[in-house]
Amino acid sequence: MIAPLLVQFAQMLLVLALAPLLTGLVRKVKARLQRRVGPPLVQPYRDLRRLMGKDAVMAENASWLFRVAPYTIFACTWVAAALVPTFATGLMFSWTGDLIVVAALLGTARFALSLAALDIGTAFGGIGASREAMIASLAEPATILIVFCVALIAGSTQLSNIADHMLNAHVGLRVSLALALVALIVVTLTENARIPVDNPATHLELTMVHEAMVLEYSGRHLAMIELSVSLKLLVYISIVACIFFPVGLAGAGAGPLAMAVGAAVYPIKLAIGGVLLGIFEMSIAKMRVFRLPNFVGAALMLGLLGVLLLFVSRGM
Repeated sequence: MIAPLLVQFAQMLLVLALAPLLTGLVRKVKARLQRRVGPPLVQPYRDLRRLMGKDAVMAENASWLFRVAPYTIFACTWVAAALVPTFATGLMFSWTGDLIVVAALLGTARFALSLAALDIGTAFGGIGASREAMIASLAEPATILIVFCVALIAGSTQLSNIADHMLNAHVGLRVSLALALVALIVVTLTENARIPVDNPATHLELTMVHEAMVLEYSGRHLAMIELSVSLKLLVYISIVACIFFPVGLAGAGAGPLAMAVGAAVYPIKLAIGGVLLGIFEMSIAKMRVFRLPNFVGAALMLGLLGVLLLFVSRGM
């Protein structure tokens, strides 16, 4: 009983430790592509430590919701990250690692952030919350369709079962899986407010979405939100790796050696995802806000097409 609990706890610490490093890697890649030295890889850790040492300054009309929201966002995102198989499947809490549960936890974090943005009553908070709601109205249905598409192939919505099926069932090349992968990449960019949806490196009041909702936060509250942002990016890259590239994952009941191999392969997957994300963001421009529904709607249509193909023929 103690050993499985320790392995599960190790996964929770692993995702928490690697999340800021992933953010630092993306920033470093983008800086190098711009022919700049850029900040060191450990800069996000330094920023979190600096913010944790500062007092939180809040508006006079801030309610308890504004104070509680950062911790709620962090808790929901951390739990979602802990449920995604990273180096092994069949862990102690794998029965709760359902794709729908992960989507619900991330949706709860988004809801809490939107409410906190509206709580203060500033113009930027309202703009950011309304844009976030508009994007979520398309991104969340696209996520559910992606889940259905993968579940129809694997016969389950649990991530451990999906990863085992992809590893051992000889799924092969499928058009529906390709459509689901492209749709999931679009959803990943959208949910993490990355280019072309949003630019996390700037504060342009006419275009920002996520930054508009967190402008009133400071100190430890802002540290919780920044860490949650890094964890959310890690969650989506981990989901892509778990479903479509489960190479190196230790199976249920595997020994320490297989888990050690999985723990060594997982950071490599994150590094590849971070490098590809940095290259993609440097290769494309920021979209206009009014074009975002078209971009996110493409993921919705791709997910729907993948599900329809599977209903027409399970071999597709």
